[in-house]
Amino acid sequence: MVQLESEIRKKLDAIADGPAAEHAAAVDRDGTFPRAAMDAIAAAGLSGLISAPEVGGLGQGPGAAALAVERLARACGSTGMVLAMHYAGAAVLEKHGDKAVRRAIAAGKHLSTLAFSEAGSRSHFWAPTSTAKAASGGIELDAEKSWITSAGHATAYVWSSRPVAAEGASTLWLVPAEALGLEMTRPYDGLGLRGNDSRPVTAARVRIAEGQRLGADGEGFAIMMGTVLPYFNLMSAGFSIGLMEAAASRTAEHAGKSRYAHMDMALADLATIRAYVARMRVKTDMARALLLDAIEAVEAGREDAMLRVLECKAAAGETALEVLQTAMRVCGGAAYRKDVGVERYFRDAQAASVMAPTTDQLYDFIGKAACGLPLF
Repeated sequence: MVQLESEIRKKLDAIADGPAAEHAAAVDRDGTFPRAAMDAIAAAGLSGLISAPEVGGLGQGPGAAALAVERLARACGSTGMVLAMHYAGAAVLEKHGDKAVRRAIAAGKHLSTLAFSEAGSRSHFWAPTSTAKAASGGIELDAEKSWITSAGHATAYVWSSRPVAAEGASTLWLVPAEALGLEMTRPYDGLGLRGNDSRPVTAARVRIAEGQRLGADGEGFAIMMGTVLPYFNLMSAGFSIGLMEAAASRTAEHAGKSRYAHMDMALADLATIRAYVARMRVKTDMARALLLDAIEAVEAGREDAMLRVLECKAAAGETALEVLQTAMRVCGGAAYRKDVGVERYFRDAQAASVMAPTTDQLYDFIGKAACGLPLF
């Protein structure tokens, strides 16, 4: 059975019920980075959840990362997404970064993230339009990245570009966030995930050392498909399920407490309301079952692992939209009040289906797989 180790689960519970939950409303209201929760994650050693023990990490895999994100997302969607992007970047660095970077991640001194999204390639994140070319003393990068989560708080970005000289779709680099020539064009002021500090970033002749390449020139696509996609899709599914879990419990609580005074009955006394709550519960459990099977498929190296990886993000993202819409319907006018909390989860749930690979792109991949066609 897929589950977190007891000590890891206890630490996550303490952070989720503590700083993540305590600051969630303010993070959402003010659009502020979830610093208290992320500091607590680092202090508990959970920044290095997937880092190897040899560099001070906990040695866990993508399943633990997905379940950790799920637990934090129940309390604060922004915290869950920031952590997911950190683990996605850390997974690449664990395989292709140097030991100093890996030790810093394990020690909670390096916050990672991905810099893949570009306006030119949109949801086709594997085909960057940004460039990298050899220059005196290293590599020169030029790019217009449309979204980088934790842009103003990350230590460095796992960055994609076209290859310098090799064949292939892309090459990956480790780009320090303070590198000269990087510019954040505007602050994030979005509908949901308001604390995730996701901003456009441009690179104008940014110089980095050739040694900051992650993997071989032209190997970026293989790393994206083999490392980033499994981690990110599993964690994205976990994120969506976390929102569903929170909404299901809050909706059930609201239905039990809210009453028709003139009839002396609660909302939950109505069969129609109970049916809606039941649908939320069933849909959430279905999405969780698929995620757990996907984790088992990946960690066991099953032949259907890639199919499950594609399915779990699509299913959880779409199901979250349905579950959160139902939560708003059951809670009625009260759902629009901040203190009920449902509307925050509703807004946060909109993100997963449009984050690359988008649900529509995943359906295309899944359809190709079902029809025996190559994905690319």
